[in-house]
Amino acid sequence: MTLLFYICLLGFISTIPPYYLSLEHLKLEKKYGKEKGKTIGKISGAISGWAFFLFWFGIWLSPQPRFTIPFLQDLLFRILVIDLTIPLLHLLIFVPFFMLGAWFGIKGVVETTLEVAETHRPTRVVTTGVYSIVRHPQYLGGLLAHVAFTFIFSALYSLLITPLIAGIVYLLSRKEEEELTKEFGEEYIRYKKKVPMFLPKLKAPRASN
Repeated sequence: MTLLFYICLLGFISTIPPYYLSLEHLKLEKKYGKEKGKTIGKISGAISGWAFFLFWFGIWLSPQPRFTIPFLQDLLFRILVIDLTIPLLHLLIFVPFFMLGAWFGIKGVVETTLEVAETHRPTRVVTTGVYSIVRHPQYLGGLLAHVAFTFIFSALYSLLITPLIAGIVYLLSRKEEEELTKEFGEEYIRYKKKVPMFLPKLKAPRASN
């Protein structure tokens, strides 16, 4: 039953090399020429990006052992259609995590456009909207969704590999930022100094007069 989980995990990891390649815009254009390099990057980005998230979904949803948290197991919510039992408190606590993750992810796509989200090829430094809160709203959304679905489905293997998932997302974010710095220079460096990578800054309340 756990074979599907391992297939999804290996698939997820296998998307990293082409994902990295799709971020190296200048290197691809230098090697293959501007137009061909741009096309290779876009195709690599679209395929690896969709595969990355589809395999990630598979990690959450694939059959695997279920963990239990004793004080959260008393109330159960049964989805009869697929014969899945979910601890009710897991549902109540972690659905908001998913909703927040979906908000970050969707807003990130809206701010940059779907084409940029698919191909990993921005044409400008976006600093407005959700990008004024964190530099990587789509990755943050994915991590929040990972936590949410891991607990909603009590997915033990998904829980155990959470540090690996977080590490991969961090490395992809760092690689993306290295390439954006090469392309946009001081503009992106200034943006990095103002906006955190993943954890939004807590603004201190203004003092009343």
